Amino acid sequence: MEPKASAYYTAGMKTIGLLGGMSWESTLLYYRTINEEIARRLGGFHSARLVMVSVDFEEIEQYQRRGDWDAAGTALADDAHTLQAAGADLVVLCTNTMHKVSETIERAIAIPLLHIADATADAIQDRGMKRVGLLGTAFTMEEDFYRGRLQDRRDLDVIVPGEPDRAIVHRVIFEELVHGTIREESRSEFVRIAEALRADGAEGVIEGCTEIGMLLDAGSTEVPLFDTTKIHATAAVELALATS
Repeated sequence: MEPKASAYYTAGMKTIGLLGGMSWESTLLYYRTINEEIARRLGGFHSARLVMVSVDFEEIEQYQRRGDWDAAGTALADDAHTLQAAGADLVVLCTNTMHKVSETIERAIAIPLLHIADATADAIQDRGMKRVGLLGTAFTMEEDFYRGRLQDRRDLDVIVPGEPDRAIVHRVIFEELVHGTIREESRSEFVRIAEALRADGAEGVIEGCTEIGMLLDAGSTEVPLFDTTKIHATAAVELALATS
């Protein structure tokens, strides 16, 4: 007997466009999380309808290093347009930092870009929290494109570590996590930093880099954590299965 098709299959599940490779380590987590969530919700043999463009992160990292955000935005906008041409109904940019160029990407496409900060804000407010800590790259922690969106659009109070701890977080991301390297001494440092943010009044801590969840999870600390990779991927599933 053939398995019974779900309403989502017959009505047409939306196709998620993943713009990843920044790094591929976290993009792998997006792919897995999205498919696991589709399977959990729909059962049977269901998996996600996906198209993907995975960039060469070396190119993107060089743009970051030089501060050439216009070139980075143009490159990612072109890739997002490729996803649209391939049939994507929405775009998921699999990185926090590169949402710095989200407006450039949005101008290049006629389909929605699911902003990671908006999905994260929803998760925070669903928990009834107001003051949160933020860990991520130096760009994400120190510039306004991410913190400002949370504060101005969602009225959240966002705090970050002091400069020495911001440097530790940034270094671990770029020297270890994007290469898939997990070190216990780095985990201990991230726990210490997260707990320091809680001592400063944070009710929870945003893992504002898509690789941080590889290092720090709920089993590592009692501080409530917001894993942006899982949050963003799950929000993509919600949008893909929405009937209106």
